Amino acid sequence: MRAEFDALEASAERAGTALACLYSSSDEFEAAQNDARRGALWWRPQAIDGFLLVLTATAVAAVIALAALAGLALIAV
Repeated sequence: MRAEFDALEASAERAGTALACLYSSSDEFEAAQNDARRGALWWRPQAIDGFLLVLTATAVAAVIALAALAGLALIAV
């Protein structure tokens, strides 16, 4: 029973070592984090551009509609 427990404990230690940090220093880890953040930001403006286009078109349509309503109100007076 003790031998099995020791084997299990050794396996747990090896598993912990296998899950250890892949980077040799904190500088290397921070550089990888910065690269990942830059990669994530690379696609973000492209996704927002489509949203901004729809938002701008909606705002322009609303201004045109308000101008048309103001014009109709002036004609009616």
